[in-house]
Amino acid sequence: MLKYFTIFSLSLQNEFTYRLNFILWRSRNILRFLMTFFLWQGVFYSNRSVFGYSQQDMLTYVFLVLVINTFVLSAPSAENIGGEIARGDLSNYLVKPVNYLKYWFTRDLSSKVLNLAFAVFEISVLALMLRPDIKLPEDLVNLLAFFLASVLAMVIYFLISITAASFAFWRPEDIWGARFFIAILIETFAGGIFPLDILPGFLKIVLQLTPFPYLIYFPIAIILGKITGITLIRILFQSLVWTLLMFFLAKLLWKKGLKSYSAEGK
Repeated sequence: MLKYFTIFSLSLQNEFTYRLNFILWRSRNILRFLMTFFLWQGVFYSNRSVFGYSQQDMLTYVFLVLVINTFVLSAPSAENIGGEIARGDLSNYLVKPVNYLKYWFTRDLSSKVLNLAFAVFEISVLALMLRPDIKLPEDLVNLLAFFLASVLAMVIYFLISITAASFAFWRPEDIWGARFFIAILIETFAGGIFPLDILPGFLKIVLQLTPFPYLIYFPIAIILGKITGITLIRILFQSLVWTLLMFFLAKLLWKKGLKSYSAEGK
């Protein structure tokens, strides 16, 4: 346990070493937030309600997307694992007394803690500048369910990253294309651009058969009070099911990949 705490601490220091990367990531999130914020503000300029959302609900959704993106999607493992496999650098870890996947999960946690701290500051500044009408959570049950759904979303995203990176064992030259494809799917179908319940009914049903809505949309819908009662229990259960499914898939691909790994990058 102590070695992973050391990894966590060193990873925090490493984030400050590569300050430009960190600043660019935070700037990207803020720019995307501002674009989405002013887009929806313009939509509500002449409308009191759009797709069943009030201006207060929609702007709250936009602010929460910034928080969820920070907690769920800020993960250095998503960018590095596939590259280390393709280059043969994985060999350096296999001979050390540390679990490679736990190592990257710990690094992800350190990145999320740092990003979340900056996100709180950024949201405070943006709220003072923009003075939006934000809907604060009133139901403690939904607030607790939001935290649980967010933690499950974080784990699901990590497992998706492992699954995508595992293809580098067989097609190392295509790893960046696979990562880009996964990023497009998440950007489109996770709910980071718009709430997914504005889509036609059959599309919403189809999306629930994928892990993507559980990354952003469902946690935010829970804290906004749009998912309650039996539906809330069902969504949390489905999030847990997707966590388990992605765990077994990631574990299966990783084990098969290690058997065929030959460190060709070296």
